Amino acid sequence: MKKDFISIKDLTQEELKEIFELTSKIKQSPHKFSTSLSGEIIALIFEKPSCRTQVSFEVGMYQLGGMSLSLGPEQIKLGLRESTQDIARTLSRYVNGIVLRTFAHKNILKMAECASIPVINALTDLLHPCQALADIYTVGENFRNFKDITLSFIGDGNNVCHSLLFACSKIGLNLNIATPAKYAPSPEIVKEALVFAKKSGAKIKLFNQAKEAVKAADVLYTDVWASMGQEAEATARKKQFSKFQINKKLLLLAKKGCLVMHCLPAHRGEEITDEVIDSNNSIVFDQAENRLHVQKAILIKLLGDKK
Repeated sequence: MKKDFISIKDLTQEELKEIFELTSKIKQSPHKFSTSLSGEIIALIFEKPSCRTQVSFEVGMYQLGGMSLSLGPEQIKLGLRESTQDIARTLSRYVNGIVLRTFAHKNILKMAECASIPVINALTDLLHPCQALADIYTVGENFRNFKDITLSFIGDGNNVCHSLLFACSKIGLNLNIATPAKYAPSPEIVKEALVFAKKSGAKIKLFNQAKEAVKAADVLYTDVWASMGQEAEATARKKQFSKFQINKKLLLLAKKGCLVMHCLPAHRGEEITDEVIDSNNSIVFDQAENRLHVQKAILIKLLGDKK
């Protein structure tokens, strides 16, 4: 892998498979990797609230024999209290890696440019690559391969959707995306994904109606309608997305036994109903667990391979 993990588009299909293979080994025998990153330290810089991302990185680093330092917005204010380049250069003298969860994507690009140590994208407004890798790994666990499997993403063309576009198009997983026209994913990212899809054989399709996108779907996936930083738009978005809820009626239009995913946190009763997220079709919490295993694999690839 490259020095940093910023976007899935930077990885080859072979590198993705290597990460997934390592993830399976870690998940099956975690004790075998308990000293993989002994003596290594990562800094977690979180400008946005987090549950799964922070806990999975902290626990993961501990289970690999290393440690982590959590730096919240009250300690690190990129570009305000101190410049991003100065933070990157300073931390490069103290720790072995930086995990950044921020707003503007330019922040992580600047951090990676200025840091001499690996930088991991723990979420920006544009991308959420750690989440998407865990998602695709979870799909692979359930279907053993990605050929002729279709994942249908229903909702907002947001950072999760963007990273799924890269992940699916790279690995060969078919992807249907249904969004209101105003909330479609970035045309530039869709264009890039279509290029990757030609090589992998994945089929990428965009829809403006949820019912059309779920036909023949093996997996239904959704996310919140208003992400962090979009709270002021929540009321307007509820109206726009009212026909994009994953509920029992929509689930019945997909393949029999269709699985359901959500990256969490879920706004139950909005983008997904209790009946669906708590059903036997749901693999939401398997998906959440796999954040830990996949991120441990990423950490080893970035920090351990050089040792």
